[in-house]
Amino acid sequence: MAEQRAASEHGSIEKRPSSERVEDVSEKTSRLDFGGDSSLPPPPTLTPEEEARVWRKVDMKLMPILTLMYLASFLDRGNIGNAKLQGLTDQLHLTGNKYNIALTMFFIPYCLFECPANLVLKKFRPSRWLPGITVVWGVIMATMGLVKNYPQLVGVRIALGVTEAGLFPGVVYYLSMWYPRHMLQFRVGLFYGGATVAGAFSGLLAFAISFMSGTDGKLGWSWIFIIEGCATIAVGILAAFVLVDFPITAKFLTPEERAFHTEYDNSSVGEEEHFEMRHLIAALTDWQIWLHILIYMSIIGPVYGISPFLPSIINGFGFGTAESQLLTVPPYIFATIVLVVFAVWSDRIKKRSPFILAGLSICAIGFAINVSNVSVGVKYFGTFFCVAGSYAAFPGIVCWLGNNLAGQYKRGVGMALHIGIGNFSGAIASNIYRSQDAPRYVLGHALELMFVGIGFVTVPLAIFIYTRINKKRDALEAEMREKGIKLSDDEIRRMGDRAPDFRYTL
Repeated sequence: MAEQRAASEHGSIEKRPSSERVEDVSEKTSRLDFGGDSSLPPPPTLTPEEEARVWRKVDMKLMPILTLMYLASFLDRGNIGNAKLQGLTDQLHLTGNKYNIALTMFFIPYCLFECPANLVLKKFRPSRWLPGITVVWGVIMATMGLVKNYPQLVGVRIALGVTEAGLFPGVVYYLSMWYPRHMLQFRVGLFYGGATVAGAFSGLLAFAISFMSGTDGKLGWSWIFIIEGCATIAVGILAAFVLVDFPITAKFLTPEERAFHTEYDNSSVGEEEHFEMRHLIAALTDWQIWLHILIYMSIIGPVYGISPFLPSIINGFGFGTAESQLLTVPPYIFATIVLVVFAVWSDRIKKRSPFILAGLSICAIGFAINVSNVSVGVKYFGTFFCVAGSYAAFPGIVCWLGNNLAGQYKRGVGMALHIGIGNFSGAIASNIYRSQDAPRYVLGHALELMFVGIGFVTVPLAIFIYTRINKKRDALEAEMREKGIKLSDDEIRRMGDRAPDFRYTL
């Protein structure tokens, strides 16, 4: 039964004999020698309760620290919106579109460095690479509280983009090595939930830090950056002691649990672990990656449009600075609840697209309300939909492509391209809420609706293409069985997600 469940999870119709699987485990360990055992026992057959216990053990080891790291990441990139209300723009003389340019300059290196960061993740080991970049960007974040003028702010924002680039695609790729593809969205949802919690926590923290304004001659915005940067450094140091590498070398698992995990690991069926140039070519020429980039843009535009500008948007409703900081909290709490519900439900039914479409619909309602000439109470109600729709749909978009790419390196490159290029819509969104459009920001809300419209076109198109290919593979597999054609393990491994027995998740 465990083997049948594993086959179902990975889209494979056959499993090899136990002795061959044990040989594969040894081969994997020799290629991925991060200090683990050189051999493992045969994969055990576990009851559902025992399997659940193994996954809880993995969850408790990985998810708290990863979520904390991403909370720090999103807090550090988005706290500039809170700092804006605490005197940043006045003291640094950010007139005209200078604030928007400072936001944009984060995204350019952030997008460009995501793919290279994923390629070096395995070489430098996740347990060293991810905590290392966390400490570095924490130092940069604290330095941002000491800048004296606009050019210095832009320079530090560029450095922040470079160092943060490796975290999100790296962690999503890292999680895809630990969890089967239809257990992935809930974990990515928990991890990304750190972003929504950061949105709520940022407002509360900014409100509390505002009382430090004037301490040591620095305004409140400086202390926001310094204190949150120091907290990030602490998180990175903690992660260095907690984080582990890959399942096959995880010492917190018993040898039997590691052997069991190899049966569920996404690398155990139709995947290769040694890098070849064809993996890069396969990613660059795969139609689904480029279509998913448009899908990603449709939701990341609203995410990065609303997060740094929500305090200003609420402030434009007529509330004071302190009230605006506090009123950013409820929309993020609501978004966190919706995100978790979507993630659990999506993994349960093993579908991604319905929840992405639901998130886009919620976004459309929120931005349509805010672009309209309605009362302040209704507009504030609309911000709940803007935040919840964009944040709740995001994990599904990332997991959808990750579910449909087979091969560790193709998945690593493909997801980095997906996130890296797609994040350029964040650079666009950083410039659509202009100071001259305050307080209604009609242009910004209208362009967010444009992003959502892209999603309403591309998501159904992806569903149509995936469904068509799956049907063709059903027919091809039936024909191969009739003719007695059987591909070798090496052929299946080289084909990856193009193999006849691989089914795309819808």
